[in-house]
Amino acid sequence: MLAEGVNGLFGHSALIIGLAASVFGAGALATATLLKDQRLVRAVQGYVWVALIGAVLAVVVMERALITRDWSIAYVQKVGSPDTPPLFNFTALWSALEGSILLWLLLLAMYTSIVARRYKARMADPLVAWALVTMLVVTAFFFFLALGPTDAFQAGGVPDFAKCCKGPNPLLQNHILVLFHPPILYLGYVGFTVPFAFAIGALVTGRVGEGWLVETRRWALFAWGFLTVGIVLGSWWSYEVLGWGGVWAWDPVENASFLPWLTGTAYIHSVMVQERRGMLRVWNLSLLVATFSLTILGTFLTRSGVVNSVHAFSDSTIGPYLLGAFGVIVAVSLGLIAWRGDRLRSPGAIDSPISREGAFLANNVLFTLFAFVVLLGTVFPLIVEAKDNRQIAVGSPFFDTMAAPIGIVLLFLMAVAPVLPWRKASTELLRTRLFWPAWCGAGALVLAVLLGATGLQPLLAFTFAGFAGGSAMRQLVLATRRQGYRGLLGRTNGGMVVHLGVILIAVGLTASNSYTRAGEFTMNKGDTVQFAGHSFQLNDVVDFTAPNRVGIKALVAIDGGQAYAPAISKYTAQGMDVGTPSVKTGLRYDIYLTLENGSKPSTGLAKVKIFIKPLIVWIWVGGLLCGFGTLLAAFPGKHRRRPTDPVSAPVPLEETVDV
Repeated sequence: MLAEGVNGLFGHSALIIGLAASVFGAGALATATLLKDQRLVRAVQGYVWVALIGAVLAVVVMERALITRDWSIAYVQKVGSPDTPPLFNFTALWSALEGSILLWLLLLAMYTSIVARRYKARMADPLVAWALVTMLVVTAFFFFLALGPTDAFQAGGVPDFAKCCKGPNPLLQNHILVLFHPPILYLGYVGFTVPFAFAIGALVTGRVGEGWLVETRRWALFAWGFLTVGIVLGSWWSYEVLGWGGVWAWDPVENASFLPWLTGTAYIHSVMVQERRGMLRVWNLSLLVATFSLTILGTFLTRSGVVNSVHAFSDSTIGPYLLGAFGVIVAVSLGLIAWRGDRLRSPGAIDSPISREGAFLANNVLFTLFAFVVLLGTVFPLIVEAKDNRQIAVGSPFFDTMAAPIGIVLLFLMAVAPVLPWRKASTELLRTRLFWPAWCGAGALVLAVLLGATGLQPLLAFTFAGFAGGSAMRQLVLATRRQGYRGLLGRTNGGMVVHLGVILIAVGLTASNSYTRAGEFTMNKGDTVQFAGHSFQLNDVVDFTAPNRVGIKALVAIDGGQAYAPAISKYTAQGMDVGTPSVKTGLRYDIYLTLENGSKPSTGLAKVKIFIKPLIVWIWVGGLLCGFGTLLAAFPGKHRRRPTDPVSAPVPLEETVDV
């Protein structure tokens, strides 16, 4: 029985060591910075590594407990099962609240150690020091959560196998994307801690010019890239697992990840205005604070049990702590911004609204408005429930109605902004630079109409998507003509690749949401039905058995070719039925099959629902392009100059190709 308590003992010990290292590290570094004690400053890095070791050991111990099925730990009883396949036994770490906090903590400790290593030679710089203090304080908070309200190593007592040890939620153990989606999403969430910490360091030291932006640019870019890919993978998981045929339902937990993406996107655009013109200082700091704060608010929504969602974790005691942290972050950040108000005055001003900075400002306003709409629709039911003790729901119609016009205008700005020069644009310049993009937009409209597209909003979306795509391609063609494929490197041209990815996502969402066709058919073995120009033959309906589930599947041949197998599985431990769609993917459309309740293998009867989903594969292609474009944008282009001391030296201007 001794071995049954070893994992819990080691896990708690690792968390205690990590918490102590984070607290003492933050305190020692703050003291050393105030006293200008460089010897103590250099010693602080050891605390960072100890905190990382504590987080790594905690995760390793929990994975060991899950793999060896150490039933003495309550969390293993909660998410472990003798029948869970090895892959999903590994991913069970982040399948529930306590383990997800451990994953968050591990990534945060890794980011903190990378920052400490990256700036080891400049640790005595107060801006770097206060940034690291901020990160250590945030790390200490998550160590506290992991030890207290979300203790993953709590003793579980003697397991009652009739009530526990049933494995993760069935929805989290039937698709390989569960291995990638949460960690990548968390890399985005946690990654925004770094630019936020440098923003706090800049405010504390009063160095609120443009120098600190150089250090945070790549951190923010990579965090945004991880968050983008994580959201797209989550949509793909929803499409492949939930069996409803869609990718985005405006679920509160989906919105929780989308909110920091919106403010983060606004920041990545507007920070270029500050670097180039010294403008929007308060705005950029506010966007960083909002982005980091929204990651904490999203954590609260996901893990406090205040919302009902297929993605949310169960009720817990963590909510007040997260809400308190959210309030402290906002209050301290706004207080520091107010304190440094005089130094945050911008030396420049917008000369003309028809300029690149004018377009970026309009872009920022739209992203902020979008974020406000999503936040309002997400939290309004919670406010009503707290105030009037009644439940209401804000559904997809509200979000779709509000989001569609904002998205269309954003596509228009994506077309215009890249061709605008800084300061002011002449009519002749715009006419020259927008000529081919405008023809691309017109061509997209004609093609959409010829393919049968109807409706004002979808046609506008396709038109402006073509317009924006033509603008991005124009920039990339000009860059590669001058510099070859190396011209794709750098923020400007990497950003254009990201734009192409976002455009593909917009086209895929518009087409699949506007023109999906669906039909439900009751078929007997051997029957053939015709739908949307395709034939569907039911070859058989069979039972199947797997280690952790039993179920039935229908073998449906599409157009006389390969048979696809939509299924319904009953996870025996949970007694839960889960449908698994089967998808034939194509460049023009997907054929999406689901098996409905009432199907009977004994009689060869199947109720099959068929969806025809136009262009949906381009959402996933667009997500990959966004990730690839982020990598390109992270590396300096041929003409980019970098100061010898980026934190303290004036920031160079980003040189772009303006033709």
